[in-house]
Amino acid sequence: MKKRLTTIFTVLFIACNLVLASTFAASTKQFSDVPSSKYYAEAVYELAERNIIGGYPDGTFKPGNTITRGQAAAIITKMINLDTSNVKNPGFEDVTTSNGYYKSIAAMAEHGIISGYGDGRYGPNDPIKRGQMASILVKAFDLPRYNISGHDMVNPFKDVIPYYYLRSHADNILILYKFGIVGGTSPDKFSPNAFITRGQAAKMLKATEDLKPPMVTIGPAEIDLEEIEWIEDEKIDSAVFHGILVKGKVLTSGKTEDKIQIVPLKEGTGTLIVRGLKANKTVNKKYYVHIKKENGELKPTLEEKDTSHATPVELSVFDESRNRSSQDVEKITLYTMDGKHVSSSLKFEDCQYGYSVCFDIKQQGQFIATVYFKDGEEVRYGIEAKPNQTSFNYDIKVVKEQLSDLIDMGAKYNIGKHTTRTKNAEQMVTVTRDPGTNVFRATASGQKEGIVDIDFEHKITEKSCDGTDCYIIVWLGIYVKVERIGSIVNVSIYKSMEPEH
Repeated sequence: MKKRLTTIFTVLFIACNLVLASTFAASTKQFSDVPSSKYYAEAVYELAERNIIGGYPDGTFKPGNTITRGQAAAIITKMINLDTSNVKNPGFEDVTTSNGYYKSIAAMAEHGIISGYGDGRYGPNDPIKRGQMASILVKAFDLPRYNISGHDMVNPFKDVIPYYYLRSHADNILILYKFGIVGGTSPDKFSPNAFITRGQAAKMLKATEDLKPPMVTIGPAEIDLEEIEWIEDEKIDSAVFHGILVKGKVLTSGKTEDKIQIVPLKEGTGTLIVRGLKANKTVNKKYYVHIKKENGELKPTLEEKDTSHATPVELSVFDESRNRSSQDVEKITLYTMDGKHVSSSLKFEDCQYGYSVCFDIKQQGQFIATVYFKDGEEVRYGIEAKPNQTSFNYDIKVVKEQLSDLIDMGAKYNIGKHTTRTKNAEQMVTVTRDPGTNVFRATASGQKEGIVDIDFEHKITEKSCDGTDCYIIVWLGIYVKVERIGSIVNVSIYKSMEPEH
């Protein structure tokens, strides 16, 4: 993994007619129009000391002047060390190769930091707005790309409206606000369309430098992928880190320059699932994300793991006919399907308000869980735990043992003859009908599982009312579902409803 790129979050805001290289103020010079009492004074003088910003020949800084989009591009390009020696023409109709800001604009456009107005123009001479600058800062200096819907971002501004389906300046404004980098022009307004002044810019950029959280950014090549498509930060500890997928530009190959941001929150270990492409095949990778403090700063490292964690299993125990709920469970034993002992008394808990009990499976395989009720009855369940490449939890399947089932379609209906539509149904289940009735019984047979469909000669039409509306339901027949895990089989009969048109 590459180390976090540390950049200087500063920008030189100068007038169009000044040359960048020749206007830096000496470190000992004080600007006559920047008294120490101004909120931006400390930032202005520190950046001047570092030869990042400069003033005018008359000894002023002109903190109330605006800057242009072209000037901002030139300055930020320098600050993040973008290579401008061999740039690709971005094709803006108002930025020719003779433009003094051409190389900077081209380099930033190539890296997806800036874009034009959507009509073919960039507007290099237009004053830059507060909302535009927020987006440039977030992208250029790789701030955590939070979104308001996914991370409960606080939004005090009435004039900042984010959309969950479309990233905009609003998301980036709120990112800066989240880290205390910017405030509003009033308690409830940010004024995203107002122009930025030189003094405001100095303050904003120094604050960005000071307040950017420690983090790392990971590209696909660093985890042996060609493209990253999806991530899921399934955390062992939910407060260890934030994992953020940042969508990049689309390349000529059709792939995108997506990347992952890891923002550490505290020491500990979390988990990260990554899905991507390699050799045009989908690949899933699972990582532990370890967060440790080094020299006073939280540092994340990734450890690729092919493992699964203890995973909850839910057993349905509710039985209305017996007035039975999870409160009636006395103990649960667990054995492997081939009879090896796992536990004589599993630790379990009530879940789903008395309808079921839950416990953890800690290894893969097939198991038999036996639930012992206080009335002396026992019920067996088949459990299968399989590794899941897109999760640190096992894929869990549960089958409650029930070797037979019956259904009564009602004596008042004339369903006529019945026909088994499924071929080789006897390899799954034996279905019989009590003579002279509409009662069907199904009993497990054979070793296969699946669905057995049975059609009636005559449909059944029922009217159902719920107090407000009435509905017509048409039953075409029944179907028998057979499920199996090892030696545990479940047979259940259901009505087949006519599809709605």
